Amino acid sequence: MFFMPPEWHPHTRTWMSWPVAGYALADAEASYRSWSGVANTIARYEPVTMVVDPGERESAARWLDPGIEVMEQPLDDSWMRDNGPTFLVDGAGALAGVDWTFNGWGWNAHAKDDLVARAVLERAGAGRFRSEMVNEGGGIHVDGEGTVVVTETVQLGEKRNPGWTRERVEAELRARIGVEKVIWLPRGLTADYGAYGTSGHVDLLASFARPGLVLCHVQPDPDHPDYEVTRENLAILRASTDARGRRLEVVELIAPETREAGGELADYSYVNHYLANGLALLCSFGDPRDAAAAEIFARLFPGRTIEVVDARPIFALGGGIHCITQQQPRP
Repeated sequence: MFFMPPEWHPHTRTWMSWPVAGYALADAEASYRSWSGVANTIARYEPVTMVVDPGERESAARWLDPGIEVMEQPLDDSWMRDNGPTFLVDGAGALAGVDWTFNGWGWNAHAKDDLVARAVLERAGAGRFRSEMVNEGGGIHVDGEGTVVVTETVQLGEKRNPGWTRERVEAELRARIGVEKVIWLPRGLTADYGAYGTSGHVDLLASFARPGLVLCHVQPDPDHPDYEVTRENLAILRASTDARGRRLEVVELIAPETREAGGELADYSYVNHYLANGLALLCSFGDPRDAAAAEIFARLFPGRTIEVVDARPIFALGGGIHCITQQQPRP
C-alpha cells in the first residue's frame, strides 16, 4: 500500500520550480536571490532538480549552482509544494505520487501548472495517481504513521471543493496518501486570505517534527488578528491524539515580532521550514525572534545542520521556504 512518508524520511532529491514572469518577478533580483539561496543551500546536502520555464533558462543558469539539474517545463508560477506531486512509497521499494487537481488556490486558472505534477512524476520514474480533489501540498502535513493535519478553509473551501464534506475529503486523503486520522484546524493566518493567499495552508500553522510531536505557530500579542486563530489551533492540537492513539506533544514557535511588510499584514512563520538530508532549513526574517526559533530547531533536530535563508522576499509573494520545495522520498 502506498503512503506519504514524513518530510524527515531520507530523500532521493528535492524538486523546486524557478520564478517565472508575472508577479513573482515584480522584483526579479530578489526572487532569483531567494529561490537560488534555498536551492543552492539544499544542493550541499542532497540532489536538487529545478523545473524551469523555457523563458527563464538564462536566469536559472546565472543564479543556480552548476550541480543543480534543470528540467524545462512551461510554468505559470513557482510553488512546487503546491502544484508538484505529493510523493508516495510502499513497502516493496516502489515510488509513486498524487497528482492533485490544481486550480491556482481557487483564485486563478493555472493550466500549465496543473501539468507539472505529471511531468515531474514521469521524470522521476514514479507511478501517478490523479485525484479529483483540488488540493496543494502546502495544505497537508503528515507524521508518516497515519496522521495528517489540514484546515477547513482549504479542503472544504468553496473555491476548491464546493459541496465536499469532511467525510468525502477524509476518504480521499485515506485513499491517496494512506492516512487514518485527520486532524482539522478551522482556518489559517489572517494575511493568508489576501489577494495572493492560499486561504489557510497548514504549513504556516503546524508541522510534525516527529511522530507524536507537533510544532505550532503562536501569536503572543492579544492585539494581533492572529492571536485568537493561533490560540484555537493550539488548543485543538493539544487535545488531539494521532492515528496511534498518542496525545500530541506541542512545541510552540512564537511568531516573529514583525507585524507588517510592504504596508500589509505579515504572515511570517517559523513553521514554514524544510527538512532535507542532514539539514533543517529555516526561514529568517531579520527579526529579534529568529535566533530563538533556530535554537528550538537545533534542540529538536540534533542530527541536522541548521541553516537559514532570508525568506522575506518569498513571503512577499505569498509563501515561504516550505512552499517552494518538494521532497522525493527514497523508496
